[in-house]
Amino acid sequence: MPWFARWTLVAAITVAAGCSSISTVRVQPESLYVGPHLRPIAIVHAQVTSAYVLFIAIPGHVDLDHVVNRMLLAAAKTLGADKVVDIKVDITPDNGIWTLRKLLGYRSAEASGVAVVVEDAEAPAPPPAATK
Repeated sequence: MPWFARWTLVAAITVAAGCSSISTVRVQPESLYVGPHLRPIAIVHAQVTSAYVLFIAIPGHVDLDHVVNRMLLAAAKTLGADKVVDIKVDITPDNGIWTLRKLLGYRSAEASGVAVVVEDAEAPAPPPAATK
């Protein structure tokens, strides 16, 4: 096999293979308001793309469960967050006319949110002692 054909085959496999990525950016707590007793620490974005050839996914895992639970929330916990708020998700549908895209196409899913640390609320002052 000539070297050009080998490199073309390697390039085609690399392009056809799916990929996933997690992007994070640290934020200053005073730059975002996410709610009372929540301190934002980062914005997290997770994305998975999978190529399809004749309805066969290469490599797969394009579903919201994988993107949200295994990627987005796991990355936020790694950063030290207690939870993620303001989650936004998007996925290419896999039914209806979108099924034709699986012939020679791709499918993607992504999720993003703000990783926050829950801060303790200030303890309320005890009520004044009742006098008789």
